[in-house]
Amino acid sequence: MNHEKLKAAILIVSDTASQDPSTDKSGPLLRDVLFAEEASGGGEQWTVSEQQIVADDVLAIQRQVTTWCDGGGGGGGDYVNLILTTGGTGFTGKDITPEAIAGVRNKTIIITLPGSPKGAKENLLSILKQLPHACKQAAGEDSRTAHAGGVKALEQEARTGNTKPSMSHHHQHAHAHHHSHGGHAVPQAHTRPEDRPISNDPSEGPTQRYRESPYPMISVDEAIGFILDNTPKPTVTEIAVNGALVGHLLAEDVQADEPVPAFRASIVDGYATIVDKDARGSKGTFPVASVSHATPGEIPRLEKGQIARITTGAPLPLEATSVVMVEDSIIRKKTQNGQEEAEVEILADAMKPGENVREIGSDVQAGETILRKGEEITATGGELGLLASVGKKYVSVYGKPVVGVLSTGDELVPHDRPGSLRVGAVRDTNRPTIMAAVRGWGYEALDLGISKDSQTSLEASLRSAMRSASVIITTGGVSMGELDLLKPTIERSLGGTIHFGRVAMKPGKPTTFATVPFKTSTGEHETRLIFSLPGNPASAIVTSHLFVLPSLRKASGSGLAGMERVMVSVEDDVVCDPKRSEYHRVVVRAGKDGRLWAASTGGQRSSRIGSLKSANGLLCMPAREGKVAKGGMIEALLMGKVIGF
Repeated sequence: MNHEKLKAAILIVSDTASQDPSTDKSGPLLRDVLFAEEASGGGEQWTVSEQQIVADDVLAIQRQVTTWCDGGGGGGGDYVNLILTTGGTGFTGKDITPEAIAGVRNKTIIITLPGSPKGAKENLLSILKQLPHACKQAAGEDSRTAHAGGVKALEQEARTGNTKPSMSHHHQHAHAHHHSHGGHAVPQAHTRPEDRPISNDPSEGPTQRYRESPYPMISVDEAIGFILDNTPKPTVTEIAVNGALVGHLLAEDVQADEPVPAFRASIVDGYATIVDKDARGSKGTFPVASVSHATPGEIPRLEKGQIARITTGAPLPLEATSVVMVEDSIIRKKTQNGQEEAEVEILADAMKPGENVREIGSDVQAGETILRKGEEITATGGELGLLASVGKKYVSVYGKPVVGVLSTGDELVPHDRPGSLRVGAVRDTNRPTIMAAVRGWGYEALDLGISKDSQTSLEASLRSAMRSASVIITTGGVSMGELDLLKPTIERSLGGTIHFGRVAMKPGKPTTFATVPFKTSTGEHETRLIFSLPGNPASAIVTSHLFVLPSLRKASGSGLAGMERVMVSVEDDVVCDPKRSEYHRVVVRAGKDGRLWAASTGGQRSSRIGSLKSANGLLCMPAREGKVAKGGMIEALLMGKVIGF
């Protein structure tokens, strides 16, 4: 086998592709990966002898795999060395590929890959260098010959080695089961070192946990960059024109379906009349031929020499040209019962055609663009009123993420629990506080409750949360204690990617941001964002404003990066931290001198919830020696409205 090409077969498992092969994108991509390996001179050479597509059916999958493994395929009746399947590896009822096939059959290795082209390619690349050796072993090659160079030689051949872990980890989950045939098993690296979890392994106990964080310390700007880079693009949805639109941004321009007004209407209470272009005949006494109120109905015709009583907003009678204000008239004759006007004298002279009349489309013309893409539907009602006036029933807007808020900690009890607390118990303040902030930003907030400090409880809570929320905020469990289990749960239990685990800031140093792949009940592949914030209340609130808000705004189509930045003058000296930038809680008010002034809320300890009372801003204190002197100016981020405006 040393000089022969290894034979591979590719099996696409998909109901859709089995009906329409043109929809398959993974098969050609896997071929390209194998051929690229050959072209690069990377060890063994591959030939793809067969490629088939089957539906999500256990018997169909097993039948095709058995044929290839037992010598019924591969060209010339030979077995194939490697079978790659793609699709059917998720968690829905239709995802049955791993259950149908797995591991080694006879001399063939079978590997199940995800259905998405990107996932299939990345998973295959992560193990590609080890496959030639595994296939040889499965085919019965002498292990002594294969291992003559030792493990280092094998690693060199597979191009593995020890490199420093990076900050971002992308986990590959290929279901490859390699069994040794004809010799002892050799340790094989199936992932790159930089792709492996660097969080604590809880199963090893507290004596093996890190004494220093393995996560690099990054700046706030770098952290925001990671967050925005990994925030999914906004989705477009259609929503009915009602109060539910408030806070959404339009995903496309909106045109009027009909003109406003849709008929010629009076802008005053008075009398509709016919005026010649030369303005003759407007003055005099005329019979009142009809009455036009602001109600739908038939519009009567007006004859020359007649007038019609009309109310504001009512349609003009046919042939009427102008409206005389009621103030410019006198009743000269009533009907016999005295209830109606029979004749009215018009005092106004030189009336012009179109006077006191709103013409059709004078406010909005049919087809006119009334709102632009990116504009917000605000609570003032102006945008809703405009949409309603032109008959819009639905508009396309950017969807808004649903945010779930979870507190973690054995010590926590609900904030509204009656009675006194046992020693060690703490009322949960983070959850209601953060949920209030999220709703204040205009997003739906789900109460995910309190999770215990166990990997099992955390995993169950997060998996449940991902079904209903696209963004999850957790507080607590991200420091260096033996019960700080969020990072290992995200990495090791959920297969997530931790993009950063420490930020050079005060408060909020252990702030963690991660993404987790998620497959919906309809089979769609999505990404869930997890913001794991420190448990101390001040840290949790500050970091939610700094890091969560920009992500939510991007996901909902807004060009705003986060909180508004303003320059303020400090009312007292504020000392800087020499090592970390600090976000100092302050009350920002408008001074009589036209400047914005900021007053500290007092002690800034991260656990001090009182430092948030009345706080509407954060001073952006630089990491340096010294202080910002009284009256000095510095940048601040606004969390709320400025007092005095």
